[in-house]
Amino acid sequence: MADVAFNEVDKIYDNGVQAVFGLTLDIPDGEFLVLVGPSGCGKTTALRMVAGLEDISDGTVSIGGRVVNDVSPKERDIAMVFQNYALYPHLSVGENIAFGLRLRKTEKSIINERVAWAAKMLDLTPYLDRRPKELSGGQRQRVAMGRAIVRQPQVFLMDEPLSNLDAKLRVQMRADIAKLQGELGITTVYVTHDQIEAMTMGHRVAVMSKGVLQQVDAPQRLYDRPENLFVAGFIGTPPMNLLEGTVAANGSVSVDLGGHSLAISDEAMKQYPRVREYDGRNVIVGLRPGDLHPAQGRDDLPQIQARVELVESLGGESMAYFKVDARQIKSEAHAVDESLAAADEHAESVVGSRPNLVASFPPHVQLRLGDEVGVAVDTRNLHFFDEASGAPLR
Repeated sequence: MADVAFNEVDKIYDNGVQAVFGLTLDIPDGEFLVLVGPSGCGKTTALRMVAGLEDISDGTVSIGGRVVNDVSPKERDIAMVFQNYALYPHLSVGENIAFGLRLRKTEKSIINERVAWAAKMLDLTPYLDRRPKELSGGQRQRVAMGRAIVRQPQVFLMDEPLSNLDAKLRVQMRADIAKLQGELGITTVYVTHDQIEAMTMGHRVAVMSKGVLQQVDAPQRLYDRPENLFVAGFIGTPPMNLLEGTVAANGSVSVDLGGHSLAISDEAMKQYPRVREYDGRNVIVGLRPGDLHPAQGRDDLPQIQARVELVESLGGESMAYFKVDARQIKSEAHAVDESLAAADEHAESVVGSRPNLVASFPPHVQLRLGDEVGVAVDTRNLHFFDEASGAPLR
């Protein structure tokens, strides 16, 4: 087992496109680190540089303290699990699991012992004589995992291994992989575009955008203390609501959202003390859907008026979509419908009749489309960002 370190790593392709910019990231021995971000953010390129499948344009990648820039993939002592499983269809499950060991001319007795160990750990023992085509998607993924773990490498590298599975199976496999990594204690770098996977599996999560590392931290701290507007808009399901507001600091501090003044709580001011400096200026206000509540019975919280646009019942909760009289801000983490945004002078904003506020409500709340209702706001958990830079006002 070993640590992995990126030191000012760049990746520039022959056509001049730069996929990774100055990546510096230390992954301690035994950590489960998740690289997450939208398509094209550089996360898979970073993983492939660790594996030796992509050349490094500048900087260094180290495994166990050894710089591996010029070390061949087979000499790096890593095991990689791919998105498409990469199983050999003509080999049995047992032969697929053993394949890497046979290439290394490992003794037959050791191969049999390790294959049996891996199969037991992954609940594959009854399937060792079957071919991959006779297995379900989840079972094929476990075979790919088995082939990786029998080698007992220094580092596991996983490139979106669950993306081909259905939603229910992904949940099960998330738990299985996290449990397996915990039992083996092998340093693992896991790439995904799914931030739910990232938040539930990683000891730490590294968020990337456009080839640049945005923030790396424990999952809950990413959620509670985003370091910029991109992370705020990317982490969280549904994503954080981002609206333009105007600060008023006359002794107490409040923010105006579309004509509704919200007094900023002491808790939020402790997190974002620089808000006071923005008296009379616009800021970006972040509101998590879970911090918005039906107004009825919540006289302890300030309220804003909103028009009901859509309600999605999910059984245990309802996602309520509203239109409020405040300008919605689109961070780079949000997909923008260009046809809707084209009429606005700011490409990052969508203004008009489109819903611009989503709330997570209890399932029994009755809302009728088109009604004007009160939405209570828990101002203890408001977030504030500078409009120009996207930096948090801490």
